[in-house]
Amino acid sequence: MTTATTEDLVRTALDDVLDPEIGRPITELDMVSSVEIDGATVVVTVLLTVSGCPMRDEITTRVEKAVYALDGVQTVRVILGVMNDEQRKALSVKVRGDRAEKEIPFAKPGSLTRVYAVASGKGGVGKSTVTTNLAAALQAKGLTVGVLDADIYGFSVPRMLGVTDRPTQVDEMIMPPQSHGIRVISIGMFVADNAPVVWRGPMLHRALNQFLSDVFWGDLDVLLLDLPPGTGDIAISLSQLLPSAELIVVTTPQPAASEVAERAGSIATQTHQRVVGVIENMSGMTLPDGTVLEVFGAGGGADAAAGLSRTLGADVPLLGSVPLDTRLRTAADGGEPLVLSDPESPAAQALLAIADKLAGRPRGLAGMSLGISPQRAG
Repeated sequence: MTTATTEDLVRTALDDVLDPEIGRPITELDMVSSVEIDGATVVVTVLLTVSGCPMRDEITTRVEKAVYALDGVQTVRVILGVMNDEQRKALSVKVRGDRAEKEIPFAKPGSLTRVYAVASGKGGVGKSTVTTNLAAALQAKGLTVGVLDADIYGFSVPRMLGVTDRPTQVDEMIMPPQSHGIRVISIGMFVADNAPVVWRGPMLHRALNQFLSDVFWGDLDVLLLDLPPGTGDIAISLSQLLPSAELIVVTTPQPAASEVAERAGSIATQTHQRVVGVIENMSGMTLPDGTVLEVFGAGGGADAAAGLSRTLGADVPLLGSVPLDTRLRTAADGGEPLVLSDPESPAAQALLAIADKLAGRPRGLAGMSLGISPQRAG
């Protein structure tokens, strides 16, 4: 077997090695700088986008596995280099296209990504816990999922999903870190030492726009946005930037909370967005003797769903009720959603059932180009 042929075989094997962040072959992205063969030893030089690439070990492992699978290869060495500015620019153009203006891919008529904005009327109802568990449940079902932590002031998604890596910037493109297979971006990844974010409306709008347009999300099936409580600047910006986003309202069973949640969902009358449904969190807690303790009352989720149905003139279902369970909190603090750490628990089962409903919803054709033109009759 000749050296040239062997090099061809190595490069063909590397065609199956996907970049963990971009999800495309490293050969297609021009990341394979050289392949050298010396007998049974193969040396592959791979160019990383930046020197501190958080995926360097994963890329090395994938390259080694692919090359070791070839007949006759006994030793594989992977040398990691770094792209120069021109190479990074070329990569950005290859991935996103040479567009003069930045675009929000999810706002384009042909987008097949379902965008769910998880909202609440007030804080403390477990909205972020619901968001992260739904994301993990949908990912576990084989969907490609992203989470945008749009709660600029009260960001908590990185901790709840166990995200420790920082975003990587390639030219003007931001690569979101991943955890549990979920792509995540949050303002918390850009501030140091848990510093507070003190911004007003225009800066909030700009941050949300940048997270949607500058971040390379890839081909997502579902994008979940964890909104701040209430009906403030972010909710308004979302309706402008992603008018096709659908709302999921989270409340507790407490009547006061459900009234505020109904108010938050009613923003859809002004933004013309669809409310997918209501999730009641912190429902009755089952005690060791089997009795159910309704710490926050009962019926708030159903009341909010009924009220929104009347206000919006369309059916807004109660998607499910998640029982109060301390394991939800401890799992979130540990960075592993309960649907992954203890999927058989009652709270996880309720969240998985809700995820089933969301995963099974077909995408509508509203706003999507069908590629047909009307013809004048005869």
